[in-house]
Amino acid sequence: MSDVGGLVPRAFFARPARLVAPELLGRVLVRRDPEGEVALRITEVEAYEGELDPASHGYRGPTPRNATMFGPPGHLYVYWVYGMHHAANLVCGADGECQAVLVRAGEVIHGQALAAARRPNARRPQELAKGPGRLALSLDFDRGLDGTDVCAPGAAVTVHQGVPCPADAIRSGPRTGVSKGHETPWRFWVADDPTVSPYRRHTPRTRPPRTS
Repeated sequence: MSDVGGLVPRAFFARPARLVAPELLGRVLVRRDPEGEVALRITEVEAYEGELDPASHGYRGPTPRNATMFGPPGHLYVYWVYGMHHAANLVCGADGECQAVLVRAGEVIHGQALAAARRPNARRPQELAKGPGRLALSLDFDRGLDGTDVCAPGAAVTVHQGVPCPADAIRSGPRTGVSKGHETPWRFWVADDPTVSPYRRHTPRTRPPRTS
């Protein structure tokens, strides 16, 4: 897949997540496994900045689950969310800082048949990776990929230069579905792109009224 460009260097990720996030739009995520290769143009992301960010998995410090977030930049952090699906983040900042960018959505540009086989409920190609759970299914992400070095040639997951999105086509707004820090405008997406997921404000859970 020479048309996706060279690998994004580690120095690109070694910056605050809120700066890396918009510059990931238009980059290409490539997943390799025995079934084949799937490449995805990134169209929507969210930045999370560790122990200063109440919405981040690293807000309360390192745990076995989030250890990759506290490691060196340019690695993949994969976790199981809501008891339903996996989600993938790209680790940013300096080693030990705990910063990451959630890859929320994208357009499958190579390996569409394989992605569709993994997402049989997708009615249209633009729905294959429209949201972090769907994206993880299309690219067959699981916890076994946690810690993958996305800057290493031939790794199971790599990030390529692609065609960066021009600044005038980037939009930003509140993060979606988080209970704390949702007002922080660190969600970035490609304007008018049909693969971008809909915004959903977090709705606090309420206990049902007592009947006795």
